[in-house]
Amino acid sequence: MIKAVCFDLHETLAHYDPPREEVHVRACHETGIQVESDALRQSLPAADALWREENSFHPIDKRSLEEKMAVYARYETEVLKGAGIEISSDTALKIISKVGEIGLRFKAYDDSLPTLELLKQRPLVLGLISNVGHELTSICDDLGFTPYLDFKVSSLEVGCDKPHPGIFLAALSRAGVKPQEALYTGDQYDLDVVGAQGVGMKAVLLDRRNCALYNCPRICHLTEIVDYL
Repeated sequence: MIKAVCFDLHETLAHYDPPREEVHVRACHETGIQVESDALRQSLPAADALWREENSFHPIDKRSLEEKMAVYARYETEVLKGAGIEISSDTALKIISKVGEIGLRFKAYDDSLPTLELLKQRPLVLGLISNVGHELTSICDDLGFTPYLDFKVSSLEVGCDKPHPGIFLAALSRAGVKPQEALYTGDQYDLDVVGAQGVGMKAVLLDRRNCALYNCPRICHLTEIVDYL
């Protein structure tokens, strides 16, 4: 019997508006670099993987300012490298600074609040498991998620990113349930489904574009999660 339902945040409950690649394109243009958003859409996941690897090795927020700047520079260098553009560390930091000035803002998907409302009417513990860091609480407050969530677990809090077992085990502890009593949904197979299943949780892939080929439980609309309770 499912007693707890947990969600990913990015591309599950919410998305960046405008998309991250468009923000990076604008920041690049303001720094004198011409690049297309399609190219950055393809390269951002690899840069994200680099960030997660660095954070797992040593939480970035706990590093010195100099060390943080080095990681930021490596991240943006990887973003542009994936688009076929080589930049210096100084240029990378200028772009990152511009991204910060423009701002990355989350917007809730249309089905997120209705799904949370639907689940809140049941005797379930609802939680969030996210690799998003220190802004997680304010994001949930701004988007109206907080009243529905019994707990939030972030990679910053536990010191490891999905798919590391530690972040999922921390969520199970907060929920007070056994792994087989928890259901988790997210949009990335390798991080969300594999990570959750690795600790014994039930997992469902959210495939909003209906194009995933993975052999696992899959939904295209968030409200479909009730079919797995």
